[in-house]
Amino acid sequence: MAKRDIAPEWHTKLNQLDQQSLAEQERFIQGIAQKLGRPRVIEKPAHPFQGASDSWKAFNWSPEERVENFTANFHAAGGHVVRVPSMDGAKAAIQELVNTLSIKRVIHQDQAELHALELDQALPNIDLSIWNTDEDTNWKASAANADLGIVLADHGAAYTGSLTVLSSKEKGRSVSLLPTALIVLLPIERLHTRLGEILAPLDQIARKDLPAGIHFISGPSRSADIENDLTIGVHGPGIVHVLLIG
Repeated sequence: MAKRDIAPEWHTKLNQLDQQSLAEQERFIQGIAQKLGRPRVIEKPAHPFQGASDSWKAFNWSPEERVENFTANFHAAGGHVVRVPSMDGAKAAIQELVNTLSIKRVIHQDQAELHALELDQALPNIDLSIWNTDEDTNWKASAANADLGIVLADHGAAYTGSLTVLSSKEKGRSVSLLPTALIVLLPIERLHTRLGEILAPLDQIARKDLPAGIHFISGPSRSADIENDLTIGVHGPGIVHVLLIG
């Protein structure tokens, strides 16, 4: 029924109900203010800052402090961190972990830095796959069946103990998400203090140039239900090792 079709007496009744509702709302809010022991706020509070404060943006650790804090925070989340001097050291660490974890199937991203490790020669008895290098292969299934995924991180944030991995045709998210265990290579020059240092440049990228995905990894997958029953490895790798290079 259109408003103009309402009888005049109903207009009066509806206005009365509206005023009663507003009065009841006012009494309710005033009662809360009295219980809090302060006058009711009737103006929006001032917000002088938008985003992070200048003091936080200026906060920065030294390179060694970044390594120390990243390692502590990643360990606290259930992950493992080993510092190696070079990519050769990373290769040796991968060989050791593959043997320790009894790995049979490995998949890694299609990147020059990972190709340079020559893992096919370093791990001759392992079923090694390289992401998205064969059009006829179901690569998501290959990643899901892999015991170990190996990726190169784009960034790291020491304050939160987080890794950032950008995805593309050559860098599928499945490599870091689906295998049972994960090894992440992080060159030390890519380790920042704050997460904002990673996010701010991404905000300046034109929409058409954005990566397919931006993924944050802060240790192994951890899932808990309403009863606080914590389970490791349900929604991602249950074992995560970071090789800090440099």
